[in-house]
Amino acid sequence: MRILITGATGYIGKRLIPILLDHGHSLVCAVRDIARVEHKYPQEKNIQFVEADFLKADSLYTIPKDIDVAYYLIHSMSNSAKEFHVLEERCAFNFKRALEKTQVKQVIYLSGITNDTKLSKHLLSRKNVESTLSSQHYCLTTFKAGIIVGSGSASFEIIRDLTEKLPVMIAPKWLNTKTQPIGVRDVLSFLSKAAGREELYNQSYDIFGPEVVTYKEMLLQFAKVRGLKRTILTVPVMTPKLSSYWLYFVTSTSYKLASSLVNSMGIEIIGKPSKINQLLTIEPMTYEKAVQLAFIKIEQNSILSSWKDSYVSSGRLKDYIYRFINVPKFGCFKDFKERSVTNTESTLGKIWSIGGETGWYYGTYLWKIRGFIDQFFGGTGLRRGRTNPDQLNAGDALDFWRVIYADKDRKKLLLYAEMRLPGEAWLEFKIEDNTLYQTATFRPKGIAGRLYWYLVTPFHWFVFNGMINRLVAVK
Repeated sequence: MRILITGATGYIGKRLIPILLDHGHSLVCAVRDIARVEHKYPQEKNIQFVEADFLKADSLYTIPKDIDVAYYLIHSMSNSAKEFHVLEERCAFNFKRALEKTQVKQVIYLSGITNDTKLSKHLLSRKNVESTLSSQHYCLTTFKAGIIVGSGSASFEIIRDLTEKLPVMIAPKWLNTKTQPIGVRDVLSFLSKAAGREELYNQSYDIFGPEVVTYKEMLLQFAKVRGLKRTILTVPVMTPKLSSYWLYFVTSTSYKLASSLVNSMGIEIIGKPSKINQLLTIEPMTYEKAVQLAFIKIEQNSILSSWKDSYVSSGRLKDYIYRFINVPKFGCFKDFKERSVTNTESTLGKIWSIGGETGWYYGTYLWKIRGFIDQFFGGTGLRRGRTNPDQLNAGDALDFWRVIYADKDRKKLLLYAEMRLPGEAWLEFKIEDNTLYQTATFRPKGIAGRLYWYLVTPFHWFVFNGMINRLVAVK
C-alpha cells in the first residue's frame, strides 16, 4: 500500500516509518521542514518526503493523490498559543480537505483517552480533532492511547528525572491520579497492524496496558527497575502553578510542557475495554516490562526518537530550521578561532559527541553556571542533553542548542542557541584543508544585546579557546 505519514519527524512518526517499510509499504512522509530529513534513508527507494505545513492549506498541494492509507500524528503539548485548540482544529480541517482530494480509503488517528467527564484543554482538543477528521470521503480509525512509555518519550524522561534525582519526593496530590500506561512498542503494533483493515473502518478504540496504576505507583515501579529505594509523600497544597515549577526545575521538561502535563495529570486516563486486542492479536505489556525494554534501548544507544528533539521543547526556535542555516554576517559580534588538525577523524568524533554527558571539553563549570542561569529565567538550561552520544541530525536538541546542520562527510556542524538571550547566537564547527574553524556568532538585539556580549567576552576567550584546543588535541 501507499501510505501517507504526517508528523514524520515526531516521536511516534520516526518509529513507525521503519516498521511500515519492513512490511513492504511505500511511504510518503509529510514534514514541515524537509531539511530535517533530507539526509535520512538515502538507500531506501520506498520512501518519499514532501514539505507541507497543515496550518497553511495552500502548502498541501505536495501530497500525492494515489494514497491508500494516511496516518494523522500531528499534535503538540505546547500551550504557548492562546488559541491552541483553534490551531489544532485548523490543522485537522486542512488535512481533511487535502485528503478528500486523494484516493485515500482509511485515515488512522492517534489520540488520547478522553473518557473522563472533566478534560484538560489538550485532551479536549484531541477529542475535537477526531470529530473534525470525520469524513464521507474516507473511513476514520481512531486509537486513543494512555500514557505512552518508551525511551525518549516525555512521560518516561520526566519519571526518570524524578526517580533518579530525588530519593525523597514531596509531590503534588495528582500523583494519586489513576492511569493506564501503554508501551510504545504496543502503540506502534496497533498503528501498523490497522492499515487496510476494513473491520476497523469508522471505529474508535481505547488502547492501554493491562494495569491501572497511579502516577505514584509508576514512579515506585520505575525505581524498582532501576534498583533504587524512593520515598514519596503527597501534599494537597501545591497549586497547578507550583506543580509546574516543581516539574520544570527537577526534570528536563520546559515550563510550558510542564504546565500542560500538570493540567492533564489531574484527570483519570482509564480506557474502555473492546475487542481490538483480539482483532489485531496484540497483548499489551505491563508498565514494568515497558520500562525494562526502554532501558535496553538506552543501553544500546539506539533511541530512535525523543520528545526533546521536537520544537515543543524549544525555548526559542519558532520557525523552520532552514531560515537559520545562513549565519548572518553584518551587525554581528564574532568569536573566531582556527587550529591545525592532525587527526581529522578524532576531531570529528569529538565534535559529534559534544554536549550531553560528554560536556563541552573546557570550562564545564562555566557551562553549568550558564545553564542554571538560563533555567532560572525560564529557559531550557542544559537539562535536555542529547538523544544519541555520537550521532547528530538536523533538528536534534543538544543541551540549550538546536542542531541546524550536521554533515559529517562535509565536516560541518552548525548549532543555533535556544537559551535565553538578548539576541540570537550560532556556533559553527568546520574542518577544511586540515584546519578546524570554530565560529561563535551573536546578533544582538538592542543595547541589552551589546552589553551582554561585552559582559561575557572574557569568559568566551577562556571557554572557546580551551574548547578548540581540546578538540584538536591528540591523545
